[in-house]
Amino acid sequence: MASAAEQMAANMSWSAFGKAKELRQRIVFTIGLLIIYRVGTYIPVPGIDAQELRAFFDQAAAGLGGVLNMFTGGAISRMGVFALGIMPYISASIIVQLMTAMVPQLEQLKKEGEQGRKKINQYTRYGTVVLATVQAYGIAVSLEAGGLVTDPGLFFRAACVITLVGGTMFLMWLGEQITARGIGNGISLIIFVGIIAELPSALAQFFESGRTGALSTAAIFGVVAMLLVTLTFVVFMERSLRKIHIQYPRRQVGMKVYDGGNSHLPIKVNPAGVIPAIFASSLLLLPTTIGTFSGQQTSPIMATILAYFGPGQPLYLLFFAVMIVFFTYFYTHNVAFKTEDVADNLKNQNGFIPGIRPGAKTAQYLTYVTDRVLVLGAGYLALVCLIPEMVRHELAITAYFGGTSILIIVSVGMDTVQQIQSHLLAHQYEGLIEKSQLRGKKRGGKKGPARR
Repeated sequence: MASAAEQMAANMSWSAFGKAKELRQRIVFTIGLLIIYRVGTYIPVPGIDAQELRAFFDQAAAGLGGVLNMFTGGAISRMGVFALGIMPYISASIIVQLMTAMVPQLEQLKKEGEQGRKKINQYTRYGTVVLATVQAYGIAVSLEAGGLVTDPGLFFRAACVITLVGGTMFLMWLGEQITARGIGNGISLIIFVGIIAELPSALAQFFESGRTGALSTAAIFGVVAMLLVTLTFVVFMERSLRKIHIQYPRRQVGMKVYDGGNSHLPIKVNPAGVIPAIFASSLLLLPTTIGTFSGQQTSPIMATILAYFGPGQPLYLLFFAVMIVFFTYFYTHNVAFKTEDVADNLKNQNGFIPGIRPGAKTAQYLTYVTDRVLVLGAGYLALVCLIPEMVRHELAITAYFGGTSILIIVSVGMDTVQQIQSHLLAHQYEGLIEKSQLRGKKRGGKKGPARR
């Protein structure tokens, strides 16, 4: 039998959406900031030779340049002010979270609640500035070396660094505002919108290659079938759960006795969502972003890195898979599903797992179950990201058809829809409470004589 929440979710309609004023404001606010982001991808950095840059990215679209272009929403192919995208912030977040798990001082800050979280976020912002500055300067030098600049020199380098770092910091602020005052996760939505906005042109190029004979009809149908199968598989796995039975004992509050109840604790097969794929991609793109633009002027060390860690290469695929598995476990245990906190919450609510003692034993049991579930979750993420990546590399098609882009589109889309449904449910509950209060006032509207 469906629960009350499931029945309410089934009854949600456009009329319920129209009455949820706060939700509409959040959605409009989110769309407005995302439009600002898309406009910024078309504002170019001063001093760029647009024709040479376009010719370069036409050649690099099937390689690393296409991957960079996907994560920046097409901004890097136009060298817009958001050409670095949000990746420096993601890289800084990875470094800070890894250091938090290893440095006792940062671990203590993490346990200090809201104040400690603000301090860690501040360190992340400082790291973002440092990484963005290094990457921006490297890109400026590489653009000059590749002959993609109209007037190379110190002025261009300074202008490029200031513009790109400012664009990244502004994007970071946009993402935080969307998360706090909008709907969905701001950082993930920025990447999601960048992919969605460039997807129609990627599809047009894909079918044009079939029309010109660059791709056979069988290859086109095979890629379309692979995308549909991958999409269905991702949706199925993202909705898969491992339910742990939770029991609540009978309790007495004052003169009332409340019967015990049964519930379940859902553990997703992939609690980390799309974060491991984004983190792994960010680490792969970090050392090679600079070398992408330098063309024939690439140093021997950078040329070796690009040769062995280019998209589709064995070391690239191996490193990608290892990083996905690592970040799936790391992000789940440290952020998405902290078993110690879950065990403490159950203990405070007098809930327990049958046969398991509350407290530390419950945390150990949850860790054991989560680790076993994550074997499937991490394997699923690696499979979804690697197989389309290999097919994409073999056929030399756009990076928008890779497994990472499909995973981001599905995961972020489902998460955003889920948050919208949660807001609608909360609005319906508020409406029911207000109605019950009004009925109570009507029934008790007539007052008896006052006592003296």
